Amino acid sequence: MKKHLSRRTFIKSTVGASLAAAIPGNLGLYAQGSDAIRVGVIGCGGRGTGAAIDCFTSAPGVEIVALFDPFPDRVDNCLKRLQEKIPAGVKVTKDKCFTGLDGYKKLLALPEVNLIVTAAPPGFRPIHLKASIEAGKHVFMEKPVAVDPVGVRSVIESSDLARKKGLAIVAGTQRRHQRSYLELMKRIHGGAIGEIVGGQCYWNQGDLWVIKKTPQMSEMEWQCRNWLYFSWTSGDHIVEQHVHNIDVMNWAFGSLPVKVMGMGGRQQRTAPEYGNIYDHFAIEFEYPNGVRVMSLCRQIPGCAERVEEKIVGTKGYAFGYGEIHGDNFWKFEGEEPNPYVVEHTDLIASIRSGKPLNEGRRIAESTMCAILGRMSAYTGRAISWEWAMASSKLDLTPAKFEFGPNQVDPAAIPGKMPLV
Repeated sequence: MKKHLSRRTFIKSTVGASLAAAIPGNLGLYAQGSDAIRVGVIGCGGRGTGAAIDCFTSAPGVEIVALFDPFPDRVDNCLKRLQEKIPAGVKVTKDKCFTGLDGYKKLLALPEVNLIVTAAPPGFRPIHLKASIEAGKHVFMEKPVAVDPVGVRSVIESSDLARKKGLAIVAGTQRRHQRSYLELMKRIHGGAIGEIVGGQCYWNQGDLWVIKKTPQMSEMEWQCRNWLYFSWTSGDHIVEQHVHNIDVMNWAFGSLPVKVMGMGGRQQRTAPEYGNIYDHFAIEFEYPNGVRVMSLCRQIPGCAERVEEKIVGTKGYAFGYGEIHGDNFWKFEGEEPNPYVVEHTDLIASIRSGKPLNEGRRIAESTMCAILGRMSAYTGRAISWEWAMASSKLDLTPAKFEFGPNQVDPAAIPGKMPLV
């Protein structure tokens, strides 16, 4: 079960246990003092709502005080679920619920909000992070954090500003806060599998939800609601989902790829509701000293599923979920607290200690790796990390953020799509 545990399945199986771990009786200890954590949620879909619940569960003295989503129905649904799941932590009033594409600005103007949970579609995250840090708020930011190199560079700039202002940024890469992964990485970095000579990472699974366009929806509304399937909103599934596994490989290697080359396509999900993204990718990441990692991801029903990372060394090999095979066999068998809650626990502890965590650059770089995989597959070109970070001008941001027309490019044809 550990091998194939995703965020979506983990939340379903652990939300009850997480809520049981909350300590409502201690809320008063922080609610009236300087340690009070008052949360504003930007993006009230399933992930934003789930992250708000995890944040409340993670520590005493947390309150959810404001909500934003472009769509009123999602704000209403989020508030209803929060009131059902964590009634003691919901302090949202009607005048603290904001909608429209720029309603997040009104939320950020609230002086009582000191922590933002941002889980709007990835295409919006550089914008929301920049505005949050400029407003002086700590941030929990879902992954991935951008969909193009311009967005990645923006996130890095915001991360640097947060460091100067003493603000925390923690990303939704929960494996970085998961005990089995932490114990494994200690051993890998301590030489348990010898010198790393290669690896593989996978996120192969079936299909996910899809929303079909209705006559009442403008193009912009439909793309925001059906955001998984447009490159400008999600970055494609290699970015939106597979970034988890790619981030683990960067963690194990302690470095970033120098070159990326890949392929992919749109073989089964060809209907209009699947927007302009691919349904499978195969990417080779080349790390320093010529070490290569093969990355495979797929969202096609009826096919074999695999979600894991394998790191290969001169003395053995390791699986990310907590096993080493070879000269130094080891298997994680300890307690595994819910990492989706622990990441918030670590964030809040860092804020209260005056030593704010800042994971902004790290997740921006891992997001860039996934973006480069997509860019290589779309264009058919090999891409260097140095060129992409310094020179790529790819910016998928719409010309206007307003409900109405928003024409998008068709699915990319490798060899014909230019490298920007």
